[in-house]
Amino acid sequence: MPDYRMYDVQASLLTPLHIGSGRELLNEYDFAIHQGRTWRLNEDALLAAQDLNDPALVERLARIPPGQLLERADFRPESDFFRYVIRGTPRSEAEGAQLKEQIKDAYDQPYLPGTSLKGALRTALVCSLWAKRGLKPDARQLNRNPKFAGQKYERELLGRDPNHDLLRALHVADSVPVDADALMLVNARVIHQGGKLAAPIELEALKPDTVFRLTLKVDHALFSEWAGRERLRGQAALEQLATLVQQHTAARLKEEVAWFEKVDTARPVTDFLRQLHKMQLPSHMCLLQLGWGTGWLDKTFGSHLQADARFFDGVARDYRLTRGKRQSGDPFPKSRRVLVSIGRGSRGQITERPASSIGWLLLELHERL
Repeated sequence: MPDYRMYDVQASLLTPLHIGSGRELLNEYDFAIHQGRTWRLNEDALLAAQDLNDPALVERLARIPPGQLLERADFRPESDFFRYVIRGTPRSEAEGAQLKEQIKDAYDQPYLPGTSLKGALRTALVCSLWAKRGLKPDARQLNRNPKFAGQKYERELLGRDPNHDLLRALHVADSVPVDADALMLVNARVIHQGGKLAAPIELEALKPDTVFRLTLKVDHALFSEWAGRERLRGQAALEQLATLVQQHTAARLKEEVAWFEKVDTARPVTDFLRQLHKMQLPSHMCLLQLGWGTGWLDKTFGSHLQADARFFDGVARDYRLTRGKRQSGDPFPKSRRVLVSIGRGSRGQITERPASSIGWLLLELHERL
């Protein structure tokens, strides 16, 4: 008998997904805009095609961005001047306009990082275990360092130290990469209560219906090093991972639907989230939100810390979670991230409306026999 369980995982995107590389791409330096598409430049190929023996051209190259070297006839998807081409364009076509880059491998192929998925699974797992064990918010349990504020709670739920952390036994591999054709460009905004939209944000993202395939392993050998009740409790939690994640997601979706129901302009987002909340999934499947769209609520103990309004007032104050004056019991956070659709009004003015949530995927875990 092997001392581990291996699962084949299929992650199907329900909405666009952005997991950033940390890099901001610049118009005419890293990409060009042409005929409704965004063309990612291959700067080396573009410069190699220039006649560097011409002093006037060399001087010009020092003054202009690479994208201005292109002619209309160069815009062909098969051209060596481009690494890939994305459907859609940023709002601004000004030189230096920014676009957040999607993470990819060395061959410009997007993939789902195992670290990103494991981080989301960890959050879902600790939130579900909190509820199952009936923990209560307690200021004495919080670390004064904001980066490790919930560390004591995590150790109580997952293990007393890094050597005994339950998630050591969970190995999540990077997915098989997909083709760059799965990329799209999306226009995003932060939306506040009342429907006000903040400054625009442009993102490379992966299209809905993109499917990633990867593996997940639960290492039973590590459990044998640990003792008694905690070992059995941890092993059971990982073997019920999809069910526990779905319990956490259901609670989050309930909160998200309630928040968006108060925003009249966000009906498409509300309707979609309501549909997700009504889904009844088998025990090997779960919904999960990942990447740029998740925000504060899915990177912490979230609503568990808000169960006691007085307690959370102190947390918000001591850890400076809000700007400006906050009234006791005010909801937190006051904003969400959405994708927007851009159109024109009856007088020709540009209009924007919330169109979609971001980062939702459906996980299917199939154990190898």
